[in-house]
Amino acid sequence: MTFEAIRRLLFGFDPESAHDLAVENIQRVQQIGIAVRAIARLCRPPAAARRDLLGLSFPSPIGIAAGFDKNAVMIPFLAALGFGFIEVGTVTLQPQPGNPRPRMFRYPEVKALINRMGFNNDGADAVAERLKRYRASLSEEPAPPIFVNIGKNREVPLDAAPAAYAACYARLAPHADGVVLNLSSPNTPLLRELQRPEHLTAIIAAVRSAGPRRPLLVKIAPDIDDALLGEICDATRSDADGIICTNTTLDRLPGMNEAGGLSGKPLWSKSTEVLRRVRELVGPDYPLIGVGGVFTAADVRAKMAAGANLVQLYTGFIYEGPLLASRLARQLAKPTEKPSN
Repeated sequence: MTFEAIRRLLFGFDPESAHDLAVENIQRVQQIGIAVRAIARLCRPPAAARRDLLGLSFPSPIGIAAGFDKNAVMIPFLAALGFGFIEVGTVTLQPQPGNPRPRMFRYPEVKALINRMGFNNDGADAVAERLKRYRASLSEEPAPPIFVNIGKNREVPLDAAPAAYAACYARLAPHADGVVLNLSSPNTPLLRELQRPEHLTAIIAAVRSAGPRRPLLVKIAPDIDDALLGEICDATRSDADGIICTNTTLDRLPGMNEAGGLSGKPLWSKSTEVLRRVRELVGPDYPLIGVGGVFTAADVRAKMAAGANLVQLYTGFIYEGPLLASRLARQLAKPTEKPSN
C-alpha cells in the first residue's frame, strides 16, 4: 500500500483517532526487529548530513518536534525513519487527560492543523521509565539525541511553576540528552505568561538545581512583541543553552474558527521571521532550532539562512509522509529549490 493510500485511509478518521491508529501500528512494527533494521537502512541519513551542537552529535539536522510522540512510545521507529533527533512530550509531572475532544483539526487545502490538546500525557514517571528502557536497549551503534519537552499541569498556578518544572526535570533529565521548557503552548491557560522574564528566570534557576545538567532549551511562541522577545532572549541567553523558534500561533486564516494553536504552512513565515529576529538578538553562536511550516528542503535552507542550526517537523510529517526526514536530509546536498511558502 502506497503512502497516498495510507493517508487517504487515515484522513478518513478524525485527526486524533488517525494519530492513535498510527501509534498503535507503529508500536506493532517496533516489535519486529528485522523490520525496524530494514527501515533504518533505507532511511539512514548521509554522512554529510551530520551536525554537532550542544555537545551532541546529530545524524542529520532534521528532528521531529514535540507533540507527535507525547509519551515516548515510538522512539525506535522514529529513529529508524532517519530523524536526526527526537523530541518527546510535552510531559507534565502528573498524568493529565488534556482538553475535551475533538481537539485537533485538519485544513488540508493549506496543509495546516489546529490543535488544543492541552498537554495530554502519561506523566513524568511513566515517560521516564520508557526512556530508561529505551536507553538500556541501545546497541553500540550511535542513536539520535533524545530531547524531552516538559510543561506544567493545568491546575498548577504560575507562582508554583518553577517547582513543578524542576520536579519534572529531575525525573526525566537523567534519561534524556536535552530538555526543552515549553512555556509557549496556547492551550494551557496563562502558560505563555511564563515567558515573561520574572517567571522565565525563576523556572530556569529551579530546573538547573534539580538534577543532572543537560542542554536546556526554551521553546517560545511566535505571537510575541519585540520588547518581550528581547527580554526573553536576554534571560535565555544568560541562563539556558538554546531557543526553539517557535510553537504554534493564534493567528487564523479565513474559515478557521476552532480554538487552539495553528501549525503547518500558514505558520512558516511568522515562525521564520521570529527566528530571524532571535538570531539578531542572541548573536551568531547561540544554538537555535527552527520549527514551523517545514515541508521541503528549500524550507529547511530558509530556516537555516534565518539562523537555525537545526530544524524540526511536525505538520509536514503528517501531510508528506514517513520518509520526509530522510528525503530532506538527502536533498539538502542537492541544488537549491524555490521555497514552497
